[in-house]
Amino acid sequence: MGAVLPLLALRAFTETGRLGSLKAAAESLGVTPGAVSQQIRLLEERIGVALFVRGRHGVYLTEAGARVHPGLLRGFDQIEKSLSTLESLAVEKTLTISTVPSFASAWLVPRIGRFSELHPEIEVRVEASAKMVDFKRDRIDVALRHGLGSYPGLESIRLMAPVLLPVACPELLAQGPLIREPIDCLNYPLLQDGDRADWVLWLQAHGVQVGDEARRGMSFEEDLLLLRAAAAGQGIALVQDTHVQEDIDSGKLVVALDKPWPSRFAYYVVTRPDATQRPEVQAFIDWVVAEANSMATLPAL
Repeated sequence: MGAVLPLLALRAFTETGRLGSLKAAAESLGVTPGAVSQQIRLLEERIGVALFVRGRHGVYLTEAGARVHPGLLRGFDQIEKSLSTLESLAVEKTLTISTVPSFASAWLVPRIGRFSELHPEIEVRVEASAKMVDFKRDRIDVALRHGLGSYPGLESIRLMAPVLLPVACPELLAQGPLIREPIDCLNYPLLQDGDRADWVLWLQAHGVQVGDEARRGMSFEEDLLLLRAAAAGQGIALVQDTHVQEDIDSGKLVVALDKPWPSRFAYYVVTRPDATQRPEVQAFIDWVVAEANSMATLPAL
């Protein structure tokens, strides 16, 4: 047959024999049915043997086709496994972490250097995105997500449960009325989360029954934007303590009233069940859990 194997034609033959349909084989290979048919015809012409017969409900292997199909099917399966192994070898020392932008900026990125110092052999990639992670499709090893911890088919470990704190820039509070009780926050513009729900819940948790006045003000989908607006003196923001510590330490923001309110959501480490078999993944999980456990609470004013 010569040194050059007709791999495209053999692949078209194998998929068509497996699925019993030119159309289904074409969809599996990402080509047109005409292209599959042409490759099979070229293969039959090359070897001088018919491989399929057409029937009312598809195509069927001839006796000759049926004799060689199982071996070719096993061969292509082995090729795919070998290719997957090569790809794994190429990225085995790379750890890709996905988390939401606000958590990445305020909590993970300032700390991740400590992990790299402990494990200089691991190349770390941080992807900041609010979209859901599809572990079957995306090349993500670990996701850090804010939720209730229910992730079907995945392993999740609880990291921390943030609390909500009202914060503002010092200049705004110095020029405005004194805040002694939660209801006093209504004397300032309120910077809202995307659902305009946090202020209402925080006030109600502290015994303040409010109406629409607690839902007014500019709204932002991300805590990062809330923090920037608060630092610019545009109002009081109600944000997670894990997101605001750096701005408090730098003096950009202060806690307007030291009455935190626990959130029912928490941050979780989320992975595939088999991911911890990789030492790089287990090393990161051990580190991030220890880092979360060692977190200091925000200082009271």
